[in-house]
Amino acid sequence: MSKIKHLTDADFDAETAGRTCLIDFWATWCGPCRMFAPILEETAAELPDDIVVGKVDVDECTKLAVRFGIRSIPTVVILKDGKAVKTFVGVQDKDRLIREIERL
Repeated sequence: MSKIKHLTDADFDAETAGRTCLIDFWATWCGPCRMFAPILEETAAELPDDIVVGKVDVDECTKLAVRFGIRSIPTVVILKDGKAVKTFVGVQDKDRLIREIERL
């Protein structure tokens, strides 16, 4: 079972408040996003349960895309206590994402 939460404009703040989060901004039509999906699954499986790993579809959640200044996808944003602390554009590797989370 996947640990990844599909977040929306309506539930994003409630699901991420006061927590460390790894959020993937993506779209169904995006080839690199589809390529990144299994890497995100592997990353989520290795992170502690208190870390929220989420996906935000930029076509369905335009308010969140604007709020986080998403201009290219995939974009991964690491949040700490509701604030973006690190942003990566493009496909990332699992080890880098885990290393960045562990630094917080």
